[in-house]
Amino acid sequence: MLAIFHKACAHPPEELNSPASHNGSKKPKLPEETLTEFLSHHPHNSFSMGFGRAAALAYVRPDQPFYSQHQRLFCGFDDIYCLFLGSLNNLCLLNKQYGLTKCTNEAMFVIEAYRTLRDRGPYPADQVVKDLEGSFAFVVYDSKGGNVFAALGSDGGVQLYWGIAADGSVVISDELEVIKEGCAKSFAPFPKGCLFHSEGGLMSFEHPMNKMKPMPRIDSEGAMCGATFNVDKYTRVNSIPRVGSEADWTEWASH
Repeated sequence: MLAIFHKACAHPPEELNSPASHNGSKKPKLPEETLTEFLSHHPHNSFSMGFGRAAALAYVRPDQPFYSQHQRLFCGFDDIYCLFLGSLNNLCLLNKQYGLTKCTNEAMFVIEAYRTLRDRGPYPADQVVKDLEGSFAFVVYDSKGGNVFAALGSDGGVQLYWGIAADGSVVISDELEVIKEGCAKSFAPFPKGCLFHSEGGLMSFEHPMNKMKPMPRIDSEGAMCGATFNVDKYTRVNSIPRVGSEADWTEWASH
């Protein structure tokens, strides 16, 4: 899967953008170049959706879905779109909790969970994602609000990467080579056990009261290559306890 979001939508961490990307021989590519190359690598089983200059989503259908190590799903509903990789072990329980039908798949569940949070649901976003059990990664794009929501499970069963394109756009994919080619030195693994929202930034859903600390990455050539982000166990965010209908991700920006 591949997701590209203009910097005005996503507001990525500054530390993800490496100076070596602009000073070295290999330069980052424009988002449309990365999208074209991604689709060319999967000419018979992929498609993409564009949202003007704001975003683009691309999806590769598995050749043998029942034999794939991780299922890949793409769904859209009410102008919200979700790319999902992996599976949720407690999907049936989650569907029941949210009043959804038994046949609702993981991508549709994530969209419904996002709608609940967006519309000021009773739970903080980190608690909702923490309730997901399994190996998973997902990217949600709300085309009405222009918001991005992404998360990666903590068990390491699924990998996700993100980086910065030539125009500052955020590129997210489970294919490492796509990120390397499109973002040059400005990329890193998406941190496990974390979620990212375009307005609230990056946070750990396992340790939501602790700040995220960027750690510079040095590649084999000795160049700084983006940054990894780890939970800073010694630094807590400045926030009041979240209670009731106020406990949603609109409070992230005040952390």
